[in-house]
Amino acid sequence: MVKINPNCWSEHGELKTVMVCSPSSNDIPDQRTADYVGWEKPVNQDKAKENHEKMVKAMEDAGVTVIDYSHHLNDEDAELNHQLINRVFVRDLACVCGNTVIPGDAGITMRAPEYIHSHGLFQTWFNEKTFSIGDNNRLKALENGDVFVLNKDSVFINTGMRTSIESIEEIQQKIFQAGFSEIGIIDLPRTGETMHLDMNCNVAGSELIIAKSYMRLFPVQIITEKGGRYVMMEEFIRRQGFDVLWTDDVKHTVADINFLNLDPETMLVSTKANKKILKGHPKLQGKNLIEVEVNELEKGGGGIRCMTLPLERI
Repeated sequence: MVKINPNCWSEHGELKTVMVCSPSSNDIPDQRTADYVGWEKPVNQDKAKENHEKMVKAMEDAGVTVIDYSHHLNDEDAELNHQLINRVFVRDLACVCGNTVIPGDAGITMRAPEYIHSHGLFQTWFNEKTFSIGDNNRLKALENGDVFVLNKDSVFINTGMRTSIESIEEIQQKIFQAGFSEIGIIDLPRTGETMHLDMNCNVAGSELIIAKSYMRLFPVQIITEKGGRYVMMEEFIRRQGFDVLWTDDVKHTVADINFLNLDPETMLVSTKANKKILKGHPKLQGKNLIEVEVNELEKGGGGIRCMTLPLERI
């Protein structure tokens, strides 16, 4: 039985345990099919599995414990699960806020089985205080690619294509009860390229956030238990102790923005990532970049952050 003590108070602490899921057994054979299912390009899943194994090995070589949840499913769930083409994108399934695991809710019905399968496992992995499977009963859509745990005080959430404001309102008390004092809510455009918050910005260590330049024009609604107010995004981010690197150099949204912090000084990045961005700020100088080829996986419209769900950071 898997035993985990969930603990995530940032996006940049040392990653100790992470959940993944190997790619589907179903290829995406041509561009027309890719368009229908919302993927960027056709995908050969044998190549995708090779990419995924390299990504997992890179994390394990860095000392991270990697759990593939598909290996723990019962036979009935596993029979369907291996056919689900989006199952590799585990970030959306839940978010560890402090020591609390908050379940997500699929923004499209195509992804609903993954949430049911993984949340069933979480019931056996975590106690009721840590994870309650009923917490998403009243949710309409909450995909956790839209959620960032910035620090011990603040959580940053996007309400957009796959996450509803009604769902944020439903979980906000759970976030406060987990120990956070405020939630910042941004409302990004509803397009494929801006589907989730982590396709538009990312935490690059303890003192810097990289964000697409257009985001500086958006206000953020700050919610606390005592009320709320609006500020511009840069003010909200700087109040959390981060500088912001605004960039227009994003050529490939998934590869350039969707990286994973292994610790405050080390990032796991795609070989296709624009290194100009990742070296474009004094606080990025000297960062250790571990590159891994995930090209076949990225054709599904998600990157390294999308394919990893941190469970323990210190």
